[in-house]
Amino acid sequence: MPYPEENLHPNEELVLDLHPHWWTITPSIAALAVVLALGLWAVIDGWKGPINYLIAVVLLANLVWFGVRYLQLVTTHFVLTSDRVIYRSGIVAKRGVEIPLESINAIHFSQKIWERALGLGDLKVDSASIAGVSEFENIRKPNRVQNEIYIQMENNENRKFDRVAQGINVHTSAPAAPSIPEQIAQLAQLRDQGHLTPEEFEAKKAELLGRM
Repeated sequence: MPYPEENLHPNEELVLDLHPHWWTITPSIAALAVVLALGLWAVIDGWKGPINYLIAVVLLANLVWFGVRYLQLVTTHFVLTSDRVIYRSGIVAKRGVEIPLESINAIHFSQKIWERALGLGDLKVDSASIAGVSEFENIRKPNRVQNEIYIQMENNENRKFDRVAQGINVHTSAPAAPSIPEQIAQLAQLRDQGHLTPEEFEAKKAELLGRM
């Protein structure tokens, strides 16, 4: 289930959309496998009596547990965009965290030996936002995610500098040259003030009109 793109801001690009690592639902998978194996054993061995009903109830409970855990897995998103880090989780009741990239101070990741072998770990984001320090568990390849966040932070800063530079260039650009009628009016003012003779004025005026 992908992260809804309608939740993105205008001009915001989706960079990463990750669900928690499959290890998150391993306990429910293991419990379901054990109960299934026990039920198969009961059928093959011809068990009779209340134990069969107990196995059926336990099997149903484990199926429900697995279903809930799977839904939690596919409805949990760790999202990186060109502007922010987003975390969303919950099936009915929702909770989430949003961290603007410019407010992030540091990113840490940790992996146990077995987590490194499986390709998962925990990520901790220290920010100046209201979220403070946010911890995210069972992130896929946390070292690569950490690196990608730093890349997007740098890109975000570069875009800010580009916008500032464009604003400076707009305000410091050279004023447009006066139009030909404006130049003729200036020449007429110089003629009236005695700085140009009527002949010089007419010559300059003809030259300007020839450019039109």
